[in-house]
Amino acid sequence: MKITEAKFVMSNTDYLRCPAADKPEYAFIGRSNVGKSSLINMLVNNKNLAKTSQTPGKTQVINHFIINQKWYLVDLPGYGFAKVSKADRADWEVMIADYLVNRSNLQCVFVLIDVRHEPQRIDLEFLQWLGEKDIPFELVFTKSDKVKPAEAQRNVEKFEETMLQTWESMPSAYITSSEKGIGRVEILEEIEFLNQDFQKS
Repeated sequence: MKITEAKFVMSNTDYLRCPAADKPEYAFIGRSNVGKSSLINMLVNNKNLAKTSQTPGKTQVINHFIINQKWYLVDLPGYGFAKVSKADRADWEVMIADYLVNRSNLQCVFVLIDVRHEPQRIDLEFLQWLGEKDIPFELVFTKSDKVKPAEAQRNVEKFEETMLQTWESMPSAYITSSEKGIGRVEILEEIEFLNQDFQKS
């Protein structure tokens, strides 16, 4: 897939105010500071599309971007550590859950996992919740340029082994680097494939 246009559409805190659900949609989410904004900018080849920050919890709303006038990319608030109050964090959780459960045109949730670390409980719990709600998702392991390839592969395998203790099978997974553009082609090919399924339905 060639990205010819990527535009910001809107930000809001209520899925009912999202754009009309007439195009396929792909949400990106992960633990705070997992490199989500950098990955989104790498995918669309625009360093300034999603706001990047050294401060965890920068994204606090549902951000919609339209790509090639054909599909939506959605930047969701991160989960886990962020310097916000418990009340604000609880509001985020409700906002994200309402969006994920009720957005009818959502084709896939790309869940970002920092490949530098061994399996984290917060990631596993979020994936379990997605499974219980029957929300389709795929795994995106980020920051592979920060570790040796063998270590990245080992941590991915550990994550998969941990998941398989409670899951019958594994979803698709991608090892990525926003710095080096690794994984870009594979993720965009998957989105293009899913777009075709949306048009058939």
